[in-house]
Amino acid sequence: MGFVRANLALVEEKLRARGADPVVLLGDFRSLDQRRREAITQAESLKARRNDLSQQVGALKRTGQDATALMDETRLLKDKLDELDKSAAALDEQMRLSLASIPNLTRDEVPVGKSEADNVTVKTWGERRTFDFEPRPHWELGESLGILDLERAAKLSGARFAVYMGAGARLERALISFMLDLHTQKHGYTEVLPPFMVNSRSLFGTGQLPKFADDLFRCSDVDADAAARGEFKDADHWLIPTAEVPVTNLYRDEILEESRLPIKLTAYTPCFRAEAGAAGKDTRGIIRQHQFQKVELVKFARPDESDTEHERLTRDAEEILEALNLPYRRVLLCAGDTGFASAKTFDLEVWLPGQQLYREISSCSNFESFQARRANIRFKPAGGKAKSEFVHTLNGSGLAVGRTWLAILENYQQADGSVLIPDALQPYMGGLKRIERQAA
Repeated sequence: MGFVRANLALVEEKLRARGADPVVLLGDFRSLDQRRREAITQAESLKARRNDLSQQVGALKRTGQDATALMDETRLLKDKLDELDKSAAALDEQMRLSLASIPNLTRDEVPVGKSEADNVTVKTWGERRTFDFEPRPHWELGESLGILDLERAAKLSGARFAVYMGAGARLERALISFMLDLHTQKHGYTEVLPPFMVNSRSLFGTGQLPKFADDLFRCSDVDADAAARGEFKDADHWLIPTAEVPVTNLYRDEILEESRLPIKLTAYTPCFRAEAGAAGKDTRGIIRQHQFQKVELVKFARPDESDTEHERLTRDAEEILEALNLPYRRVLLCAGDTGFASAKTFDLEVWLPGQQLYREISSCSNFESFQARRANIRFKPAGGKAKSEFVHTLNGSGLAVGRTWLAILENYQQADGSVLIPDALQPYMGGLKRIERQAA
């Protein structure tokens, strides 16, 4: 609140860089802040008057004089002070909700732009394979091999769901184990298996609520109207859109010892997304699903180390792609394409020859103190003298499992319709080197 007031011009500039209208997002803030400060000023003036009256009442009583009139005025002042306090508290709450709708401020090195067309490719890795036949998209390969069944999934659950069969299911499981093993054994992350449902307060902490409620699946115990008003509960349940939510909130309302930083956690979870507004997008295949699997990387770092940890986290995700020999590129997102809670994001995009395009397979973000402020996650500097500070939080997919699955199908497909298994995955597939047509 104080930062926005003191840096209003900067906040407006950063909002415009995101393509947002500062007047729309900050209009209420200005008005509410002025009214709140006026209420506080009036309250302070009345408190000074009340204190003066109290002294006069005391003086009159000590001399045996009648203090009734002054005492009546003091009671009236108390009633007015109670009203002003309630008004200030209500304005504080309204300001909190207003600020909750303001996205994080992007870093200065983040390019100005409105959409993915303005993103900047900063790195390209791997050689695109040259085919002597027309490469097919994963949905055709998966169906012909009998390892992906979208029709039966629609019968079970509707659109944007998938059933993996036989070697397809085993490949998904192999990828999860491979990713977790690399991140824990080589990169030093601690594995976490969190709940797949979280409460409203957790979703507020990482920035999904209240703004993105329509993108989430919720249970019947959620009061959607209350969540939209910013009334967050500890005893309602939403399906997680990503492991980022429960893993980041592990330390909500806690003060960490500086010696523990950076904390590096990795988690496999299914993810559930309503995909509101995605009608007509990626309707074929498994690019955009209501339920998918992901291995997530989450870090808690000192503010002066978060840039370094962001680069390391991004490299950790890239190493999965390199170990699988999947061509990819790293893209620095422009301000307009950067997520609500992020200050800076690198997207990793894998090459899909069956579709002749790159598609996002991981977003690696530095949120700086944005999530930590909402979730109240602090650290105590060593020495015990300095005040606690907000940590910086970071996360990224390491990787989206389904998209890695389909990238393997498209990049490793053969002319006869079979798919080779990358060398790094063969031990996780029981030595299987090739997926061939299997019975339904």
